[in-house]
Amino acid sequence: MNISLKHAVALAIAAASGAAYAQDHSDISGQTLETVLITAKRDDRVSKGATGLDLDIADTPQSISVVTRELMDNFGADNINDALRLATGLNVEEWETNRTNYMARGFEIKNTQVDGVGLPNDWGIVKGAMDSFGYEKAEIIRGANGLLTGVGNSAGTINYVRKRPTNVTQGSIEGSGGSFDQRRLEADYSTPFTADGKWAGRIAFASEEQDSWVRGLSNDRTFVYGVIDGQLGERSTLTLGYSYQEANTDQSMWGALVLSYTDGTQAEFARSASTAVDWTFWDTRNTTAFAEYTFKLAEAWDFKLTYNYLKYEDTSKLFYASPNAGIDRDTGLGLTGWPGYWFTDDQVNLLEASLNGTFELFGREHEAMVGVSYGDGDHKQHNREVDADDPVWDPTPPFPYAANSIAEPAWLPLSYYGTTNQTLKRAFGATRLSVTDKLRAIVGFNYAEYHRDGDQTGVSFDQTERETSPYAGLTYQLLDRVMLYGSYSDIYQPQDQTDINGQYLDPSKGLNYEVGVKAEWLDRRLLTTVALFKAEQENLSTYVGLNDAGQYYYEGVDVDSKGIELEVVGRLGQNVDLVLGYTTLKLEGADGQDIYEWVPRHTANVALSARVPSFTALSFGISGRWQSETSKRDEYTTFVVRQDSYATLNAFARWEVTPKLHVRANVYNLSDEKYITSLYQVGYYGAPRSYEVGLGYRF
Repeated sequence: MNISLKHAVALAIAAASGAAYAQDHSDISGQTLETVLITAKRDDRVSKGATGLDLDIADTPQSISVVTRELMDNFGADNINDALRLATGLNVEEWETNRTNYMARGFEIKNTQVDGVGLPNDWGIVKGAMDSFGYEKAEIIRGANGLLTGVGNSAGTINYVRKRPTNVTQGSIEGSGGSFDQRRLEADYSTPFTADGKWAGRIAFASEEQDSWVRGLSNDRTFVYGVIDGQLGERSTLTLGYSYQEANTDQSMWGALVLSYTDGTQAEFARSASTAVDWTFWDTRNTTAFAEYTFKLAEAWDFKLTYNYLKYEDTSKLFYASPNAGIDRDTGLGLTGWPGYWFTDDQVNLLEASLNGTFELFGREHEAMVGVSYGDGDHKQHNREVDADDPVWDPTPPFPYAANSIAEPAWLPLSYYGTTNQTLKRAFGATRLSVTDKLRAIVGFNYAEYHRDGDQTGVSFDQTERETSPYAGLTYQLLDRVMLYGSYSDIYQPQDQTDINGQYLDPSKGLNYEVGVKAEWLDRRLLTTVALFKAEQENLSTYVGLNDAGQYYYEGVDVDSKGIELEVVGRLGQNVDLVLGYTTLKLEGADGQDIYEWVPRHTANVALSARVPSFTALSFGISGRWQSETSKRDEYTTFVVRQDSYATLNAFARWEVTPKLHVRANVYNLSDEKYITSLYQVGYYGAPRSYEVGLGYRF
């Protein structure tokens, strides 16, 4: 992930697994509290959803999906991209082999959190494959971020919940291998350090290597995560954690495939086609460290102080095959070389203090939270350029060309490319009022002051912006297990994109509305959500083309979106689990015409897993995702590239040989569907049918 503080620091408020304490606070003194506080915190971590308040998903007036650890393990979702494909209403747009955007309700998700603290996500782009093994679950809060983050559009927020120490000693190890010479080893161990359970620690490790169906592409990554938490006194707890991932990619594509011929027809290549050459690579390093301190002020009030340090580094040597008017069908000519050699160093510091609890008013109990946060970060980038007369700039050989057909250029000495310094200060608060036994009202505010200065590609900038955003929500318990809800939030999103003159676009602003019904069935084992959403966004950055300096430039457009979302999640019976989702939406520009045709207007997802009733040691399941057709006009030609509607299916089987030993098998893209990974920017062909088997042991 690239560091962009305005999309990171403002995310320091909740949606996380926070410090949730034992529900019985009748004795808050002495040994009882001392022995209960930290173990209850570990056992009862509650997501703060879309409001910053301790609400169940069923009580939150927005749509929330959860991808659990069990779901990830069953379907072999070892990286974040694969995990998020299991979520309702979320599109994973892999438009290059090392860059991805996540989309919801037609727009980029620019807000990403870990344990409720904002992470860098510049332009909404995620670089490299982030390992999922350090997370217990992923929460996707769809809709405007308003109170939740202070900035954001109407897409939503992704919150990754870290694994935490457990109250008993436990561990696991698994080795797996599969198609494209894939090899993976993962281990997880947690144990209390003291007999009373006040202090405990956990460590998770994963290492993976894999080649690819794409010619020459290979990836390896190593991930390690450690965390300890414990009780400092009767009322206070401390958590310290650290993670590091190193990921290396050889022959990574930059710009992906050109999918149009000069005669105006759509190009078609083998799934292995690549524009990369043998000297290209993209290596990334992600480091995080965090500290959380909580203090129980009174029976119903908790104080929390968090600090997060984030560091991202990358080195990339890339080759972009630039088209002029597409590729000549007969000769394969038409591409021109464009090399790049980049060095990035980004750092962010995030500090937040919050207070939350309950209070009595008019004979009823209400909830409230208030907090402040501060963050600063800097982004530095250097590069090495190439003389204009180097052969690397010449037309390429006929495509598809061999990996060794273009020689590495003579790179010039390291030069400065740009720096961005950012700070963001926030104050926020919310309360949930029990108006009646059935009616609850949530109101809140967020104040943000964002500052950015520096220079990029020779253009200097110095900006300061301030915005106060309200949030409001209502829930009404129509029946014992049926709840109606509605919510409103402002849209306020500072933007990284620049106009034709290299100046940053003004923030995008607007309004977001959502109404829906949530119902629980089958003794509360199954939750269904039906949501109607609408958003009005002004000045949303939209790609236009290249300016005279050869830089991408954008313009702000007004976009209205509306749609319907359905999700069914839970347990159908003792041995059957289900996740089922469907989203339909409309996107219209200022003239009332369809816009962003590369966004699928209809998507559906399913994940069904079951145990054999007569032999519960054997489980199996199938997951799938379908999207309607998409299209995008090629920027270099007048031809429209199209992707027909398609579906991908995955399956798993797992056998618990003993209570500790298991064997699993996964099949991906069961029907061997050929599809383009994305039309958002550019794209390439997704993986064919592939396999993985694993052997694991719990102790």
